[in-house]
Amino acid sequence: MASSLEIDEDSDNNKGSMWVLDQKLDQPMDEEAGRLKNMYREKKFSALLLLRLSFQSLGVVYGDLGTSPLYVFYNTFPRGKVDDPEDVIGALSLIIYSLTLIPLLKYVFVVCRANDNGQGGTFALYSLLCRHAKVNTIPNQHRTDEELTTYIRSTFHEKSFAAKTKRWLERYAFRKNALLILVLVGTCMVIGDGILTPAISVLSAVGGIKVDHPHMSNDVVVIVAVIILVGLFSMQHYGTDKVGWLFAPIVLLWFLLIGGIGIFNIWKYESSVLKAFSPVHIFRYFNRRGKDGWTSLGGTEALFADLAHFPVSAVQIAFTVVVFPCLLLAYSGQAAYIMNNTTHVNDAFYRSIPERIYWPVFLVATAAAIVASQATISATFSIIKQALALGCFPRVKVVHTSKKFLGQIYVPDINWILMILCIAVTAGFKNQSQIGNAYGTAVVIVMLVTTLLMILIMLLVWRCHWILVLLFTALSLVVECTYFSAVLFKIDQGGWVPLVIAAAFLVIMYVWHYGTVKRYEFEMHSKVSMAWVLGLGPSLGLVRVPGIGLVYTELASGVPHIFSHFITNLPAIHSVVVFVCVKYLPVYTVPEDERFLVKRIGPKNFHMFRCVARYGYKDLHKKDDDFEKKLFDSLFLFVRLESMMEGFSDSDEYSLYGQTTQQSRDCLLNLNNNGNSSSSNVDPTMSSVDSIVPVRSPSHVNHTVTSSGQGSAQTEIDELEFLNSCRDAGVVHILGNTVVRARRDSRFYRKIAIDYIYAFLRKICRENSVIFNVPHESLLNVGQIFFV
Repeated sequence: MASSLEIDEDSDNNKGSMWVLDQKLDQPMDEEAGRLKNMYREKKFSALLLLRLSFQSLGVVYGDLGTSPLYVFYNTFPRGKVDDPEDVIGALSLIIYSLTLIPLLKYVFVVCRANDNGQGGTFALYSLLCRHAKVNTIPNQHRTDEELTTYIRSTFHEKSFAAKTKRWLERYAFRKNALLILVLVGTCMVIGDGILTPAISVLSAVGGIKVDHPHMSNDVVVIVAVIILVGLFSMQHYGTDKVGWLFAPIVLLWFLLIGGIGIFNIWKYESSVLKAFSPVHIFRYFNRRGKDGWTSLGGTEALFADLAHFPVSAVQIAFTVVVFPCLLLAYSGQAAYIMNNTTHVNDAFYRSIPERIYWPVFLVATAAAIVASQATISATFSIIKQALALGCFPRVKVVHTSKKFLGQIYVPDINWILMILCIAVTAGFKNQSQIGNAYGTAVVIVMLVTTLLMILIMLLVWRCHWILVLLFTALSLVVECTYFSAVLFKIDQGGWVPLVIAAAFLVIMYVWHYGTVKRYEFEMHSKVSMAWVLGLGPSLGLVRVPGIGLVYTELASGVPHIFSHFITNLPAIHSVVVFVCVKYLPVYTVPEDERFLVKRIGPKNFHMFRCVARYGYKDLHKKDDDFEKKLFDSLFLFVRLESMMEGFSDSDEYSLYGQTTQQSRDCLLNLNNNGNSSSSNVDPTMSSVDSIVPVRSPSHVNHTVTSSGQGSAQTEIDELEFLNSCRDAGVVHILGNTVVRARRDSRFYRKIAIDYIYAFLRKICRENSVIFNVPHESLLNVGQIFFV
């Protein structure tokens, strides 16, 4: 099926006059796309604000990295004792240089810069790549989308290395699929991180009880950890808006405490641990411990986590001023304690705390573990939302928990799945070492995926010299492949858990995406020609009943097959038909005043329009009364502007069409309302009208109106009255229910994927009508089946 589509696309130039007619009557939306560049580029922050944001980033970004001292030494020496004190120096040296190379140099000073307007994560990197190369597997983008203010991308010379990389990436479909699978693998591992971080953080923190009560059963610790986890997941639907302000102070207090305890331990036990800053001890460590030293690496990679959505400079200040020095002091202090107490490795953190402050530190540790868990759960919700927007995850309910912050969301279905898996891991292993191995596997794979994506970012987005790219790749892969090889030894000791979780999510995400792509290809392949629509005449060969029909389609151009299916099976159609396409773009957000594009389809007496609603991966798509009002406001304004522009013969004037400022928009609306009393029944308060508006002065607008003649003004009034009367008569939402089936001669894996997995996911996920919030009495479902 895909090959036949390619033939269609390649033969466009050979098509005759019918194709030309189609293009003229259903034109692309160049005219409606506006240019308001530079509004959404990263803002400049004052020094005071930057310090405040740096403080806030502690609670969101560095929670799980901060709690790593609770369990890293335990995972490095899982036998519970140290044979040679020099091994502790070697392990500390390894931790110091791991912290320096990966979080400090790679993440904070390189990867952090590769953000999509402040948005981080694998999908943000993928969106950046989609804007610089045609690697999106659903080809629903149009050149007008590139004129969005948030659609920021760099250009490069055709003969440059970046251009060659772009052509290499775009040449074959399997390369695009390989890139998508790489992104999905990274995403699935982050989801695994969302399961394992709460488990290891809370279990390690609660394990401190046993230090004060050594005879307590391990089962009691597990039960307490499970109770805390159930409470944590059960509170998610309230959001973090009310308690979020506590996160940063808790984490800052935690870092100051572990840093202070580290200084105390270095002073009290063994100041000679500071010689671990010499990298020579790493080589000695491996020479002495051999394979044991190599496999102990599987514990220290649990230090690293994804960085989040704050200004790059704020994240860098927080890490270099607070996080990095406090972690170095904490690890050095623990190492000093272990050198004098070689049998206390299992609970070195709690045993090294001065007795007087033991319980306060225990409470802060538990609070910091909860904050760390909350941060990873929130990140998991965020990445599921991004996957959902890019057609890579089944439709699930997304709830916004804050009116102030758009990014704070709650996904109920995912929340309970995470809770069940997290409790299963905690209760099933009961052992920090095995959970640590699982966590390490997930984080190392995320690091590798990030490195591979960064290579493409550096070539396509930053246009770095290939020598710099090679240097970054070599340094990153040497460290990460070393860790990865160590992780391989621990797959049978808990490392298999994230692989199984990731494999399950990968199958779900890839099969859903495959089904979505096939549905889009079917719609593209079977769309109706304008010649056929014109042949029906203004009545479309049916009775035109009063009202407006909103036909939902995935196509941003052309008349969908569902429409022909509808009118060949029913005797009537609405007086006004609007094809509504809701599409997501590889940008983090689409500004409200650039959301809607409106275009007329066919001659005026057909009363057919197209409305494209564009969203970014962070936007919440709400099909409510407000959405419907904005859609109709856009439609009415389009009719006015179209009437005003009829007097122009110079096609260049149309290129001025675009979204304008609020002042110009209000001026235009007031001018229309004052000049035409008959149109006063249209709501004048169109503050969010998202349609084409000429960017010119009010005097120019006035000249446009007068020059267009009384005939067009009368036509405008008539059509506006007609649209209002149709709207008052009622709005019906027509949704297509396309069922995908595998052909009889399909291979068995495709049958399993389409007929069982995809069909099951479609059955359990939310219906389109629920997502679009369509009233049951206004809904009309049109079913169709197609085979792949």
